[in-house]
Amino acid sequence: MDYTEVERDRLNKLRKLQAAGIDPYPPRQQFIDQRRLAVDASAAILAWRAALPAQSDEELQKTLHAGDPAAVAVMGRVVARRNMGKAGFVQLEDGSGRIQLYARIGEDSIGAESFERYKDLDLGDFIEASGNMFITRTGEPTLRVTAWNLLSKSISPLPIAKEEKQPDGTVRRHSAFNDPELRYRQRYADLAVNPEVREIFRTRARVIKYLREFLDDHGFLEVETPVLQPLYGGAAARPFITHHNQLDQDLYLRISFELYLKRLLVGGIERVYEIGRDFRNEGVSFKHNPEFTQLEFYMAYADFNSVMCLTEQMIQYVAARVLPRSIARFRGHTIDLSQPWQRMTMREAILKHTGLDYTRYPDADSLECAIKERGLTLGSVKTRGKLIDGLVGDYVEKNLVQPTFLYDYPRDISPLAKSRHGDPTTVERFEGFIGGVELCNAFSELNDPLDQEQRFLDESASAKMGDDEANPLDEDYLRAMRYGMPPNGGFGMGIDRLTMVFTNSDSIRDVILFPHLRKEE
Repeated sequence: MDYTEVERDRLNKLRKLQAAGIDPYPPRQQFIDQRRLAVDASAAILAWRAALPAQSDEELQKTLHAGDPAAVAVMGRVVARRNMGKAGFVQLEDGSGRIQLYARIGEDSIGAESFERYKDLDLGDFIEASGNMFITRTGEPTLRVTAWNLLSKSISPLPIAKEEKQPDGTVRRHSAFNDPELRYRQRYADLAVNPEVREIFRTRARVIKYLREFLDDHGFLEVETPVLQPLYGGAAARPFITHHNQLDQDLYLRISFELYLKRLLVGGIERVYEIGRDFRNEGVSFKHNPEFTQLEFYMAYADFNSVMCLTEQMIQYVAARVLPRSIARFRGHTIDLSQPWQRMTMREAILKHTGLDYTRYPDADSLECAIKERGLTLGSVKTRGKLIDGLVGDYVEKNLVQPTFLYDYPRDISPLAKSRHGDPTTVERFEGFIGGVELCNAFSELNDPLDQEQRFLDESASAKMGDDEANPLDEDYLRAMRYGMPPNGGFGMGIDRLTMVFTNSDSIRDVILFPHLRKEE
């Protein structure tokens, strides 16, 4: 490959180290043993900084067992350095924070040869160092280095993140990455230079942890279902298709966990959930990625009302543990996740934001005319249910900032939901919205195998008319239902979108470590 001048200079340093018998990539560190690392995190920097009370240098040395050169040991990446004649300062960073290292030629520090190599460190190098802690005259906790080793030589320099002091005294950090796509392609570099990006993914991990904790505490069993499926279903989406060579069989990457999780209800597992990847062959936008993380749960003897209550409790539980005072800042809005969720029917929401009462128009043609008469946007798909859903997407969703449930959806866009008693055109379904973004979707699940079979047949007819998101007829799922499925409520939520809200991220790509991108030119 072609190296830059800086990279060639670093390669020359690497070769000089090798010629001197120094391994630039040794198999392990020496100052912190593997048994300790097996028990504790490697966040030694945070541990030592936390151990520094406000005390005199003499008291500090006593606290930290001065005189034992191995009393303090740290390892991490060199993120800044400054040489001053026979002394050198390094800022070292690990996963927990930063600490200053100080080395000089002398009996209380390191020898001349070691010091020359120390001065020649590059930003991005990983090292380990041991010595004694002291406080500089400016009050900076510092490690006086008595021994150090190179752990990994950096060849390519990381982009430099610049820090600017603001008029209010705060420091604003500007990444050297100005192109968002470059940051997504080189997420490893983005993480290395931007601690706030690392914090997004720590928050994401905490969100998933507390979702699991809540469901486990409410008697749900976590399971895993097939990613490769002989039939796709459970959502309105186009699948990715692959092929198994030995079986000579086309398979689909799952678009939902739903049909497999509900089979488990038939088998007697009454509360079940899964957190995992779904794959939908659809467009990419600020809230869509072809591969995304989903939570789905199913609860026997529940309906969409009980699921609505459980959803509210679950989001409040997670928010209380992840967000300060359960307040989210998202897309310019302040959202209080501790408050009860607003509840509106789909009819009420569309009437409020468009002035159109769709219940007055019983078929697609009459509803299409009414939409055109009001100068409203008309989607390309002309079924009545999808026209109604399009009105929500275009005119309602963006206005649902505080946590809101919309419920009572058209039957023809909800093939797996139970109909409203006395109203066969409407199903017991809700969607949850926060910050103008759809977050979750839930039903009173259909458990009538004869009704389900007819809906599959209706879906097949839609597919023949060009609806590439219609679900195929799943004979095995119908067979499972015929054994008897308890009444139940089901729920699905995008983990990525919830993380967007909790981290004030503008795009789903900001909360997925390695989002899908176009082929690099």
